[in-house]
Amino acid sequence: MSQTDILRVRSSVDQNIGNKVKIRANRGRHKIDVTEGIIRETYPSIFLVEVENKLDDTTQKISFSYTDVLTKRRPDAVDLRIAVF
Repeated sequence: MSQTDILRVRSSVDQNIGNKVKIRANRGRHKIDVTEGIIRETYPSIFLVEVENKLDDTTQKISFSYTDVLTKRRPDAVDLRIAVF
């Protein structure tokens, strides 16, 4: 993983601010969570995705680092994939 790779991911995320994305997180033991959200903000090291809770009509913001996308790792998710649609 090089600085160029991180800049490429950051540029791609910057271009998709306001777009709906699908987040697929593999939590291990055949447990896969698929969530849809909107990229709201970007910062030098992280970006925020706003996720709507359809049960009680609330929203929450989840942060991801650009390296999470490259390494497909988060503390609570082994595999992270973000797809814009």
